[in-house]
Amino acid sequence: MRVLLILNFFACICFANTLQANTITKVNSVEISKKKAVVLAKETTDGTTLKITEKINFYTVRILKSDGHVVDLKINKKTGEVKKD
Repeated sequence: MRVLLILNFFACICFANTLQANTITKVNSVEISKKKAVVLAKETTDGTTLKITEKINFYTVRILKSDGHVVDLKINKKTGEVKKD
């Protein structure tokens, strides 16, 4: 009886881990929208958004800062990572 309970317990744990792995994969496969890319860029650099360009793997968000400088930020579509160009 104990052996059956232990085997049942391990089966439940394995099943739960499989479901969790599938959920994580689905969440990571969702791409970031243009609006979210602008929000992420503005969290990094304050200013006015001038232009958004979409490439295969990233968005380029051009921002005019209050001091007059123009900054291009690249936002990865899958990870949301922001890099200055």
